[in-house]
Formats: sequence, C-alpha cells, structure tokens
Amino acid sequence: MHANYNGLWKILIDKKMKKKDLVLAANISWTSVTKMSKGENVSMDILMKVCQAFDCNIGDIVEFEKE
Repeated sequence: MHANYNGLWKILIDKKMKKKDLVLAANISWTSVTKMSKGENVSMDILMKVCQAFDCNIGDIVEFEKE
C-alpha cells in the first residue's frame, strides 16, 4: 500500500498556496513535504498538523492505495 496525497495538493491549489507555504502553515519540515510528494508515508503527527492548518479531516488530504 502507498499513500496518495492528491487531496492535499488540491487544497493547496484551491488556496493558491505553494509547498513552502504548507511548511509554514502546518509547521512541518521540508523532509515531510518531500516524502508526501513522493507518495511515501509520514507520521500521524505530521498529518494532524496539516489537518489543523487547513481545518480538515485526514481523508481530505490522504488516501491509501493498493499497489
């Protein structure tokens, strides 16, 4: 299984934000954003910070897909 963060990227587009804005808004590292860009897993803490920053649920930012 791998993570699909298309929901997060759509939110960023809708809010006219870039990945660097995500780093600042959610107070997460570039390493985490890079992992998400590659569809890799990140910690639940990172996902919670993103959800808090955008006032959304985890299902709005990530889906898990079978390979």
